[in-house]
Amino acid sequence: MSLSVATHFGTFHADDVLAWSMVTTFVDADATLVRTRDPDLLAAADIVFDVGGVFDVATRRFDHHQQAYGGLLSSAGMVLDWLEAEGRVSPSLAGVLRANVVDYVDAVDNGRRELVPGVPCFAVLVDTHNKGCETLADFDGAFHRAAEMGRRMLAGMVEEHAARQRNRAAMQAAMTDAEQRGSNVVLLDHWFDWKPPYYDLDGVNHPTQFVIQPDLSGLTWRAVAIPPERGSFDKKQPLPIAWAGLVDDELSAACGVPGGKFCHKNQFIMVFDTRAGALAALRATGFVRGALS
Repeated sequence: MSLSVATHFGTFHADDVLAWSMVTTFVDADATLVRTRDPDLLAAADIVFDVGGVFDVATRRFDHHQQAYGGLLSSAGMVLDWLEAEGRVSPSLAGVLRANVVDYVDAVDNGRRELVPGVPCFAVLVDTHNKGCETLADFDGAFHRAAEMGRRMLAGMVEEHAARQRNRAAMQAAMTDAEQRGSNVVLLDHWFDWKPPYYDLDGVNHPTQFVIQPDLSGLTWRAVAIPPERGSFDKKQPLPIAWAGLVDDELSAACGVPGGKFCHKNQFIMVFDTRAGALAALRATGFVRGALS
C-alpha cells in the first residue's frame, strides 16, 4: 500500500518541493500527496512535512516553523536526515545531496542565505512555478511540476554519485596495476573522467605520469600527461617538445608510429587510431618506465 503524505496548500518553496521529491525518489514512487492544513487530514497521513507545527522523527512529522524548534533545518533537511537514518540514502550520497542542494535550500528557507538576483538556483527555479497561479488547484498542479523537476535533479545526482563510486574503483584498480607493473603509466580500458578519483586517491604522490585511455566515442585512443596536482595546467612529465602541435602523418613520422592524429601544442595529450598506436608512441617518448601490459 502506498504511503499517504501531506504538506500545506498554496504557495510553495524549495524545501517542501524537495522534501516531496526525496520521498518519491527514495521511499515510495507511488506515494499520494494531499496539500492541506486540515488537522484531521494531517493526522491521518503517514508523513507530514512543512506544516503541522511538529518535528518528530518517530511519527514522521517534519515541520520547522514552530517556536519549539530552534534548529537550522527546513523540511528538506529534516526529511534527508530521516532518509539517511532509515538507510534509504547512504551516508556518502546524503553528503552529496547536502553539499549540492539541501544545505542551501535549508539556509535560504530559514533566512541565513539570500537569493542572488539573476542566478537561477534551485530555489529560484521552484519559485517560478508559483507565478501565474490563481487558485489552489493551480498551485497544486504547479507544485507537482516543480517536484518533477526536483526528481530529475535528484536522479542526476544519484547517477553522478554512482558513477564516482565506479570511477574510483576503476582508478584504484588501475593505479594498483601500475604499481605492480613498476610502471609510470595508468592503463584504462574505457572512458571516464579519471582526474577526480586519481587525485582523491593521492595521485599527487603516485609515481604515475601518464594515462592511456580511449576517447568517449571509442574510435581513438589518447595518451595524457598527468598534471602534478588537481587543476594544474602543468605536467608531471610533458610529452616531447618536438612532437608538440604535429598532426596526422607529421606526428606519425616524428614518433615512428602509424595512425597519429595529433599532439597538443602544450604537450599534454596525443591521440592515435588504436590503443597499440598510443602505447607504442608513448613508449617512443623514452619517458616510460616498467611494463605496459
